[in-house]
Amino acid sequence: MTESFAGQTIETARRSLAARFKSSGIDSAELEARMLVGAVLGLDLTAMITSANRLLSSDEATRLENFAVRRLAGEPVARILGNKEFWGLSLKLSPATLVPRPDTETVVELALEMLRTASDPNRALRIADIGTGSGAILLALLSELPDAFGVGTDISEAALRTARANAACLGLASRAYFVACDYAAALSGNFDLIVSNPPYIRTAEMVALATEVRDHDPRRALDGGADGLDAYRALIPQSVQLLAPGGALALEAGQGQSGPIEDLMTAAGLTREGPPKADLAGIRRAVAGRKKPP
Repeated sequence: MTESFAGQTIETARRSLAARFKSSGIDSAELEARMLVGAVLGLDLTAMITSANRLLSSDEATRLENFAVRRLAGEPVARILGNKEFWGLSLKLSPATLVPRPDTETVVELALEMLRTASDPNRALRIADIGTGSGAILLALLSELPDAFGVGTDISEAALRTARANAACLGLASRAYFVACDYAAALSGNFDLIVSNPPYIRTAEMVALATEVRDHDPRRALDGGADGLDAYRALIPQSVQLLAPGGALALEAGQGQSGPIEDLMTAAGLTREGPPKADLAGIRRAVAGRKKPP
């Protein structure tokens, strides 16, 4: 492998990497170059600035070139670094988990709003996250709700190992339990809140996804069937059986799917809770329903 960064200063290497990324059409070239250089050197932004004129060692140059090649081949920065920030929490990733995206924070926001309007928002809550992956949604909620207990399900044992590791690193392991099953099949009892970011990409649209997603996120966490709604047809009826009276269900939705998902919720006996919550791009990203109180 050619050490294209050999003999360069930190600042020169950062600029060179950003230029390579820009020429390849990477939108956030400057940010991603800074993140990768910082990861190789173990430096934050301030330290990178104060050390700008230091020369990279041969090992550092080699590692940075390896990162550059991987990113230019379409691997997302989060995969290269092995972690991603979500809701202010640093989460470990694995090949079995999605990279948590800012859009999904909309589900956390809506879930918290639903809990605030509950009859007794201060009680010890029981939460389920269906298809938890890295544990992102569940752990974000537990970080905001110190008296809550949560369970995350996933069909992938590898994903659950990642989620358990994240819970431990964040000091939430005592309040987070993880179980392998298909959607909510292994759960029982009454939950105050159920959340999920299920697979919702239409099968025919999978080939058009960005390389970073199509080639690096697990397919079964993306592919939602012919119309993208297969997962909702399975998990919404399951959720209705598991929700306590007055309990809430909050789900992530793909573009244009909020209406059909609301219809599925209504057909299952849930009442709609206001309009879907839009993400920063204006897409109706989070849909909620509530089980009728007794």
